[in-house]
Amino acid sequence: MAQTILIVDDAAFMRMMIKDIITKNGYEVAGEAENGQIAVAKYKELKPDLVLMDITMPEMDGIQAVKAIKAADAGAKVIMCSAMGQQAMVIEAIQAGAKDFIVKPFQADRILEAVKKVLG
Repeated sequence: MAQTILIVDDAAFMRMMIKDIITKNGYEVAGEAENGQIAVAKYKELKPDLVLMDITMPEMDGIQAVKAIKAADAGAKVIMCSAMGQQAMVIEAIQAGAKDFIVKPFQADRILEAVKKVLG
């Protein structure tokens, strides 16, 4: 069975791009969310193997969402996606429990490298 990934980004085109990369490489998209609140609800509902989470989003940002997901499931695996120049937020995300981070604009091989590393 393919490993499942929840894609969280407020930009639909980014979700589409990530979905395209991961499905072409044998992973399954468990679901998508456009903000942190939806991401936390979907995580609890879908129990994906991994979450690819944007940091900057409306409603609830990625850092708050990571904290909420980790509170619900200490074993949750989350990879953060951030724009250039968000170093402080990336550090905060890692401290909140994210396993890795990818910087936008990202390359397909960097996404896959991070996914493989975190999923083992």
